[in-house]
Amino acid sequence: MIRYENELCLQAEEFVDCLIRSTLAERRPVDDLQRIEGMLRHSNLIITARSETGLLIGVSRAITDFFYCTYLSDLAVDVAYQRTGIGRELISRTHQQAGHSTTLILLAAPKAESYYPHIGMTRHPSAWITPRLEGTSKPTHE
Repeated sequence: MIRYENELCLQAEEFVDCLIRSTLAERRPVDDLQRIEGMLRHSNLIITARSETGLLIGVSRAITDFFYCTYLSDLAVDVAYQRTGIGRELISRTHQQAGHSTTLILLAAPKAESYYPHIGMTRHPSAWITPRLEGTSKPTHE
């Protein structure tokens, strides 16, 4: 049985461990605990999936205004639990908590691009980004 919760106080070490077991760590700053802590602290919607033993096996980390848009920044499911519906359930619960009046926005990791159409998400042709500038100073609002 999988237990799902809204866990805004998720600990950085536990989050990193799940990222590693999901392979998402390849694209996240898991060696920079201060940055990971900031990512978690400034998120306003974190849905977790835990095994019967309490092990964090999935996480959805989002930023939302609860009225118009929800940016799903991280979706990670432990490789040992993938293809069991946990990712789909995390997305569903994230959108439900944010409000179905919001548009759920996600930038797919290259390995996961084929997954999202499979669960009913639509590709958007005009996503634009300004990349991070690595090595720049920390945010001034901290």
